[in-house]
Amino acid sequence: MYHMILLVVDNPDQCPSVLDAWEELGVGGITILDSTGLGRLRKAGIRDDIPLMPSLSHLLKGREERHRTIFTVVEGEEWVDRIIGKTQEIMGDLNEANVGVLFVLPVSRVVGLQGGQSRAQKGK
Repeated sequence: MYHMILLVVDNPDQCPSVLDAWEELGVGGITILDSTGLGRLRKAGIRDDIPLMPSLSHLLKGREERHRTIFTVVEGEEWVDRIIGKTQEIMGDLNEANVGVLFVLPVSRVVGLQGGQSRAQKGK
């Protein structure tokens, strides 16, 4: 069975290490998105004052807190366990506050997944 793994990284500085670790495991087809949570948005205040063509100095003055959301699709529970284990080695216990959140969703059908897991790593 295929699984989608979604990881929200609270500290964006940890993202490169997590991505490197996932690649070392043989995970491919990783997508990274900038994201933010509602709590952070409310804390910072929803900004509607950003000009259409902001300058770099304007953006640096009012920088919003961001997360990174990483996701991929893998085949088999073994992959899920390996990815969770390696992720927590890097980020720490995801059950602690302000570390991040990882969740796994079953995927009933996959079309066009050529890069999900490297062939050499499949079934390890």
